[in-house]
Amino acid sequence: MIRAAGGVVRRDRLIAVVHRPHRGDWSLPKGKLEPGEDDAAAAVREVLEETGCDAVIERDLGTVSYTVADGRPKSVRYYLMTARAAAADTAADVDVVRWLAPEGVEELLTYATDRDVLARAREVL
Repeated sequence: MIRAAGGVVRRDRLIAVVHRPHRGDWSLPKGKLEPGEDDAAAAVREVLEETGCDAVIERDLGTVSYTVADGRPKSVRYYLMTARAAAADTAADVDVVRWLAPEGVEELLTYATDRDVLARAREVL
């Protein structure tokens, strides 16, 4: 099982989405857990790496599971997060970070699982 974590990150009523050119997709910021890391710590780290923003967790949005291209199962834990400040450059695997109204995010996201997580966040926004 591949374990990952990420966030629906908001700032000024806008939501962050990232473009990963090596995959050609638009997604919510997320990434794999490092050894010994828990879900919350991984989500905060991945959001910082992929958006350049330090963020604080507000609430748990649950987990989504799917199978990756090579057939392995993957589980991603998501959190609703608020960006506190831009703090750093983005990771090399992200070339664009866009901040959009929730309606615009849904249209841009490549994956249905990300749209499902966004819907969970919109219920509590």
